Amino acid sequence: MLKMIIRSTSAVALLAAAAVATAPAAMAQDTMKSGDAMQSGDMAKSGDAMDSSMKSGDMPMVGGAPMDPMKKIPENASQAKNLTTLVAAVKAAGLVDTLNGEGPFTVFAPTNAAFEKLPKGTVDELLKPENKDKLTKILTYHVVPAKATSEAAMQMIKDDGGAHTVKTVEGDPITLRMNGDKLVVIDESGNGAVVTQADVMQANGVVHVIDTVLMPKM
Repeated sequence: MLKMIIRSTSAVALLAAAAVATAPAAMAQDTMKSGDAMQSGDMAKSGDAMDSSMKSGDMPMVGGAPMDPMKKIPENASQAKNLTTLVAAVKAAGLVDTLNGEGPFTVFAPTNAAFEKLPKGTVDELLKPENKDKLTKILTYHVVPAKATSEAAMQMIKDDGGAHTVKTVEGDPITLRMNGDKLVVIDESGNGAVVTQADVMQANGVVHVIDTVLMPKM
C-alpha cells in the first residue's frame, strides 16, 4: 500500500515538474505571438500614418487650389480660379484629350489677367467655333513637348549665352531669357511673358504660370 502511495506521489510530482518545465516555453511562445501581432499592428499603423502624411503633404497652390502632382494638367488647371479663361479656351479648342496624354509637356499657362491684357473682345472672338484653328494655334504655342523645370531652363539660357530658343507644339519657337532673377518667355513678336509661378509639377509634365499671352505669327 505504501509503495503504491509513493509511486502515485512520484507520478504526480513528475507531471507537475513537466508542467512547470513546459510553462515557460508556452508563455514564451504566447509572448512571441503577442509581440509579433503588436509589431505587425504597429507597422501597419506606422505605414498608414506615413501614407496619410504623404497624401496630405504640401502641394503648390495655384488660384487658391492645391495642384496635385499625381494628377494631369487639365484636371489640376480646372481647379485654379485664376486659370478659368485658359481652361475654357482649351475646351473650346478640343485640346483636353491632348493635354491628358502621357506627355511630358511644359505648359506656360496665362492667367485670367493675362487674357484681359488682350484687346477688348479678343477672347470672345477666339472662343467662337469658326475660330477654333486660330485658338488652337495660340494655345499650342504655349506648350513645349518636353518637361522643363525652371532650373533646367535657366541652365540652358546660361549655356546658350543668355537666350535659349525652344520649339513649341504649334511648331514655331519661343525664346527663354532671364530678367534679373525672373524667367521670361518671349514670343515671335518680341512680347515677353514673365513666369510668375514656376515648377507646378503634374503627372504628365510641369506648368509655369505666366502674366502675358504668347502670340505666334499668324
